[in-house]
Amino acid sequence: MLDMLTQVAAAAQGPAGIGQIWSHIVADFSNITEPAALAAFLQVLMIDIVLAGDNAIVVGALAAGLPADQRKKVILIGVLAALVLRIAFALVVTQLMQIVGLIFVGGLLLIWVAWRMWRELRHAGESAGSAEIAGDEHSGLRPAKSFAGAAWAVAVADVSMSLDNVLAVAGAAREHPGILIVGLIFAVALMGVAANIIAKYIERYRWIAYIGLAVILYVAVKMIHEGWVDPSVGLGTLLG
Repeated sequence: MLDMLTQVAAAAQGPAGIGQIWSHIVADFSNITEPAALAAFLQVLMIDIVLAGDNAIVVGALAAGLPADQRKKVILIGVLAALVLRIAFALVVTQLMQIVGLIFVGGLLLIWVAWRMWRELRHAGESAGSAEIAGDEHSGLRPAKSFAGAAWAVAVADVSMSLDNVLAVAGAAREHPGILIVGLIFAVALMGVAANIIAKYIERYRWIAYIGLAVILYVAVKMIHEGWVDPSVGLGTLLG
């Protein structure tokens, strides 16, 4: 399974490689009605939707205490940074997934992501919210008090959430490289053009977030298990 991901990474290095990437996509989506492929695709779709909305909510909450002009700049910085980071992490995800123990650690990281989402869904929050982002008043985050502080907090949050997103998509679609590729492209596209719209709908229809939370928790448990028993990269290989 890791060999497939490595082939996908190598495939991006030329016109022939692009054709190989396309063949992976065609192969997976031509069999999308198979239970395993369909389940992977639906998991990736839900992860991308919920985490894009969550990213927008966090950015809006951190910028909420600033004047309107500074707030808009911080939100723009946050969206652009998330966009760049998702692309950067997507380019190295195959290498990351081959590091012994990282799948296990990624699963633990997603458990924390699930806990943070649960807290946001249950907590009224301490932020007044940004007018530009729907639902960020329920984030449970304190708004930053200065432009520099907000920009720094947003940058740190974006690194964490972008890595969460890429690891979650890779964990959900490890056996399906075509779905993995499409999922990462979809994650970047959602963050770039639709994150605030998604945040608005998640705020209106809270059940979407709960479904996303369940999917992320499932992927986290699966990654922890695979990150322990996988013969190539599992932590169990270090302990004999």
